[in-house]
Amino acid sequence: MSVTVRVPAKVNVQLAVGAARPDGFHDLANVFLAVGLYDEVTVVPAKELRITCEGPDAGQVPLDRTNLAARAALALAERRGIEPNVHIHIAKDIPVAGGMAGGSADGAGALLACDTLWGTGASRAELLEICAELGSDVPFSLVGGAALGVGRGERLTALETGGTFHWVFAMAERGLSTPAVFREFDRLAQGRDVPEPVASAELLRALAKGDADALAATVSNDLQPAALSLFPELADTLAAGRAAGALAALVSGSGPTTAFLARDAEAAEKAAAALRASGTCRSVRTAAGPVAGATVL
Repeated sequence: MSVTVRVPAKVNVQLAVGAARPDGFHDLANVFLAVGLYDEVTVVPAKELRITCEGPDAGQVPLDRTNLAARAALALAERRGIEPNVHIHIAKDIPVAGGMAGGSADGAGALLACDTLWGTGASRAELLEICAELGSDVPFSLVGGAALGVGRGERLTALETGGTFHWVFAMAERGLSTPAVFREFDRLAQGRDVPEPVASAELLRALAKGDADALAATVSNDLQPAALSLFPELADTLAAGRAAGALAALVSGSGPTTAFLARDAEAAEKAAAALRASGTCRSVRTAAGPVAGATVL
């Protein structure tokens, strides 16, 4: 028997970041939107826990127990007192180290796949609890759609969306470490008061209306200055996307993928073509959202 789960990427339409907490984390107001770029995670019984991976940038994916997919299997097995003897195969299509929660998606996908394979009967609440232990973005990868994440981003409230939003994503020539971006955020914030992170009421209204123009006027990412400080070339990609007619341009999460909001599917394809021709990025993809979270195929 095998179980395959499809899990989407995410874009942060708002990422408000508070000051560093004593535990080293930051309080966030993180407005997630799941978009139609997917990893597929397949689990089959095996003699021992093993991970394989295929797809773009697969060589950058760790194949040991540091992988979030492996950690998800181990966490669920430990709770149920069973051996985590599965082969986890990841078919990647979400950019690696790109700020689109590809690793978190694999963790959520493996958790749901192992739960289904083993028939553990875990409740949704228990699965979300395990997701939160694995990482801040993992719970959203499980639920998908649109949601506001607070705390470290792991405490979710589902958000209403009034339509489909069309995006273009430009992949950079190299990755960015999320911890490094947060350290740079802290360095840039030294000597100034960092306000408490709060979701924008205007942005939430734009999502609920399905109004791309209103959403474009309100998207924001407090990590963007830190990402640009570590990877200045991203400014050229952002400028190329704006010149190509994007309604809004921003770094996705901790980067280095850049995200461009388009008015419709046709405008997204035109912007994508211009970005490909700009020479400012490695590759370009289009996707729309919101889409469902982790789903057993």
